[in-house]
Amino acid sequence: MAPTPPTTLQLIGQLSTIGMSFVFALVIGFGAGYWLDGVLGTRPWLAFAGFFLGFAAGVLNVYRVMQLANAKGSRGSNGSTGSNG
Repeated sequence: MAPTPPTTLQLIGQLSTIGMSFVFALVIGFGAGYWLDGVLGTRPWLAFAGFFLGFAAGVLNVYRVMQLANAKGSRGSNGSTGSNG
């Protein structure tokens, strides 16, 4: 079995972080909105707004990682099989 190229390992690492970054964006957005609601007394409106901003940030992050993965994947598949003979 041939060793895995470093670019493939980097791609696997980036793709494995998608779920965590999506959840973190949601939690940070909601948390910031919830905190601002407590400070400004606007409950629950800023928590909702923060949740949806976090959701949008999470989706944007997933989109960017997938675009990067697609670019690396298409660059790596140049028609060679990787075998030496």
